Amino acid sequence: MPVNTEAKGKKYDPFTYEVGKEKIREYAHAVGEESPIHHDAGAAKAAGFRDIVAPPMFAVVYSGPALGPAILDPEVGMSFATMVHGGQEFAWGEPVCAGDEITTKVTCKSIDERDGKGFYVFESVSVNQRDETVCVGAWTNIVRGV
Repeated sequence: MPVNTEAKGKKYDPFTYEVGKEKIREYAHAVGEESPIHHDAGAAKAAGFRDIVAPPMFAVVYSGPALGPAILDPEVGMSFATMVHGGQEFAWGEPVCAGDEITTKVTCKSIDERDGKGFYVFESVSVNQRDETVCVGAWTNIVRGV
């Protein structure tokens, strides 16, 4: 069955995530990030940040939930039984700190078929409460046997 390209360009409702100190600490600990700026507010402020700083890949924590409605959208039509993770790319802007409110918007950028596989690319754009871009992500999923 060929892929349905009708959802290309579709935008999804924004998702807002309130960044907490303990979530940053837990994430930093889980990924082995030992820099004091990710654990201690004093160290982060001494380094010029507003508060404890999230490691860059914390982006999956605040932007991931915004992707759910997109990848589960029946109009997109991805088969999860044959889906594999194709990759992620991120471009970071303003650092994310404890106390920030990050709002992420997702767009279905492309749906293509190649060699019997469906390629689904979504873009997430995350901004803080000052409307500064903190991260732009490209999320690729591949579905075999389309």
